[in-house]
Amino acid sequence: MIRVPVPPEMLRWACERAGYNVAHVAERVPQLWSWVRREQQPTLKQLEKLAKVTRTPLGYLFLPEPPEERLPVTDYRTVSGNVTAKPSPDLLDTLYTMQRRQAWLRESLVEQEAEPLAFVGSAHLADEPDAAGREMRRVLNLNAGWAEGVGTWRNAIGELRRAIEHIGVMAVINGVVGNNNNRVLRVEEFRGFALTDPFAPLVFVNGADAKSAQMFTLAHELAHIWLGTEGVSGFDTLLPGGTEVEDWCNRAAAELLAPAREVRARWSEVRRLPNPFDSLARTFKVSPVVAARRAFDLSLIDPGTFFDFYEGYMKRERRSSTKATGGDFYNNQNTRIGELFATQVLRAAMEGRIGFKEAYDLTGLQSGTFQGYARRLGMDLP
Repeated sequence: MIRVPVPPEMLRWACERAGYNVAHVAERVPQLWSWVRREQQPTLKQLEKLAKVTRTPLGYLFLPEPPEERLPVTDYRTVSGNVTAKPSPDLLDTLYTMQRRQAWLRESLVEQEAEPLAFVGSAHLADEPDAAGREMRRVLNLNAGWAEGVGTWRNAIGELRRAIEHIGVMAVINGVVGNNNNRVLRVEEFRGFALTDPFAPLVFVNGADAKSAQMFTLAHELAHIWLGTEGVSGFDTLLPGGTEVEDWCNRAAAELLAPAREVRARWSEVRRLPNPFDSLARTFKVSPVVAARRAFDLSLIDPGTFFDFYEGYMKRERRSSTKATGGDFYNNQNTRIGELFATQVLRAAMEGRIGFKEAYDLTGLQSGTFQGYARRLGMDLP
């Protein structure tokens, strides 16, 4: 039996990279302690199991020292200049999967002689973000009061996501890595990210977040596409002190979701209610803290009122937790894969431009579920 020499520091690093200690991983891989103590060396099969448990690329374990893993895009997750921790395997795996899908879709669209999308990178930091928000709303063809007419946050997110995909932007909402419900994406690590491209732009929203928060993230990441700045976002506070890009995207997103004119009109109706910010939130399908911040920015409330509400709201948020939920598997694929991307892959497979094995790999679905999802989209595969 051939055994593989692996430095103990690489074994410890693999555990720490996944957010575990050695003792925790040893519950799944009992031989781990003997490898760390150099009492024994693992077989290749045992090492493959360790890589799977720690979500570490197998090749990394053969390196003499831990690699420096960096985000493949700009990191905008800063608050008052403090950079966040190293990216987790879950975030990295999600980013790499989305980049691969984007690259495939771009190549496919270029081969079909598609035209580049004029709005990608059409805005600049020197532009007024409110004007950009109104332009985004116009391009999305969202009428005044559209959100108020939608019953729930879930339905509102669905409408906004479909409008975004209709203009050619892949809009993905997922709270787990792929379809693995055991790998929940942590909201504390990131809210979303944007990948810019003139042919196949993509926005990703962490679906483990609250529905009202997802709404704002979707608009925020779309603002990144307009600005042409790809990267990972956190924006925990919506308060000044973030990067210039994040502040710009926050303002554009706020105008897209809650136009100043509509907020002022609605405020005159709700200002004397016991919970005026909750009422605004229901009207525009945003979180109460976004509604309060919007009222503050429009000088409808004074700083003291806003900060008192904000501090109380954040305390309540920290006491509550939102977990990724199951739901109908095929309905989930509309948000986890996105109809725009899935339809292109299905057509390519049906036309013989790619093999079905590649189509399964691109979508993360197997033959049976791939066929089932195709039928949900109204496409019968041979």
